Amino acid sequence: MLIARDNSLLLIVDIQEKLAPAIHDADTVATNSVRLLRASAQLAVPAFVSEQYVRGLGPSLAAIREAAGHARFFEKTHFSCAAEPGVLDLLRTADRRQVILTGTETHVCVLQTACGLLEAGFQVFLVADASSSRTPASHNAAVERLRALGAQVVTTEMVLFEWLHRAGTDEFRALLPLIK
Repeated sequence: MLIARDNSLLLIVDIQEKLAPAIHDADTVATNSVRLLRASAQLAVPAFVSEQYVRGLGPSLAAIREAAGHARFFEKTHFSCAAEPGVLDLLRTADRRQVILTGTETHVCVLQTACGLLEAGFQVFLVADASSSRTPASHNAAVERLRALGAQVVTTEMVLFEWLHRAGTDEFRALLPLIK
């Protein structure tokens, strides 16, 4: 099953100022999430950004906020976005069934969000190189568990190329800087 640009949305989970310094490979997670946010803006893919308990963890990283001008932000206190009142309805307004999922921490908020989305009937694509935890072991365990539960595990470039579907187009040329 390929990711379809006209049937997918992007969900960035909790890449926040006070949490990021503790995350393994946080720079890669942020960079790849920004690449996906920029591509989603250019390709008209709806994007959403969650922020866990902003008072304690601070807002999203500046790079995420800058790239997410087109995205809908929402604050949450549940670990799972899907458990936060109104969020599933918010995501359903996009009328898309595929959720491209990134963020931190993979074994907590991202995992619980993915489980809730799967239970709600969404197809979940976990972007492995745009998600992480404080330890690689926690990240890897979450990836294995989500794969077993039916989530597809992908990379940032897999998403970009599947959204583009073909080379030689104006869209391909416009996104080339995000790929190189």
